[in-house]
Amino acid sequence: MIRRRHLLIGGAALGMARTGFAAQQAFGLLVGGKAGSSADEGARAFIPFLCRHLPFTDIAVRNIPGGAGLVAMQALAAAEPAGSTLAWAVTPTLPARMVDRGSDDLMQRIVLLGAVQKEPIAFVSPAATPLGSVQDIIGKSAEDADGVPLGTPPPGSPPHLAALRLQALAGTRLNIVTFPSATAARQAAVAGNVAAAALGLSSAIGDLRAGRLTGLGIAADDRTDVFPDLPPLHDSGLDLSAVIYRGLAAPAGLSDELAARLRQALEAVANDPEFGEQANTGGYLASWIDGREWAAMAAAERTELAKLWATEPWLQEGSG
Repeated sequence: MIRRRHLLIGGAALGMARTGFAAQQAFGLLVGGKAGSSADEGARAFIPFLCRHLPFTDIAVRNIPGGAGLVAMQALAAAEPAGSTLAWAVTPTLPARMVDRGSDDLMQRIVLLGAVQKEPIAFVSPAATPLGSVQDIIGKSAEDADGVPLGTPPPGSPPHLAALRLQALAGTRLNIVTFPSATAARQAAVAGNVAAAALGLSSAIGDLRAGRLTGLGIAADDRTDVFPDLPPLHDSGLDLSAVIYRGLAAPAGLSDELAARLRQALEAVANDPEFGEQANTGGYLASWIDGREWAAMAAAERTELAKLWATEPWLQEGSG
């Protein structure tokens, strides 16, 4: 359990009492990954900042792996909307699970409160045998797809979906090779076992900084301060934007008062300089996206992914 306590002093105590939050507030935070996973580590690194900006709070992580994040979100949807249960939510993972697991009603049963992390998908290449650009993946694949393996994390992960979208955009069959984890895909790229890899920037940032990987580009609208040498794919004529957002979700029916308080705290986290420093070190950006805007983005992603699924289903029948 990660805990932060604040003393009630004078007028602050009175103000908190008036809003009904003077007593210690306990939350369970559902995380769709096992202890020690990247999802778990990311959520636990975020919690102290939420406690900083949400006084009188106890937060206990509850790991619920399964269904590539879906089981945790289903548990959130089934929870009472009293405010004691929240979840670490990720898009496009959430809309992807709605498509590939048939959970069409999930967004009616939960509410996205807000996102505080923004992470672009990076395309990288082994430093020892680098490609020149993402366009090289496409051009060389048109000549010999087998000769240009593009590594990604598991099917349906955000980087894998970005690779499928690149393939659809290029109109050329790419040799997309999936690995059991982002770590395995990154290691394959470093070793030169694949010609390139699609990874969340946080998974690649250490090897990019150490010179073991070469950055080909990021699927984002603009360059990022985290690694400014990575050009947006738009610069090479590829209209592909693929960004991971992370934040909090709650069961539908959460009170307006508590929802507003949580959103205020989340926005404060995103603007916290120390959180920004942590983000830059970790390979992502601290960025506030209001829950309503985030939900609209997720709905648009679901529509796009449903079209992609119709022509390029990324899970084999019966899997997951």
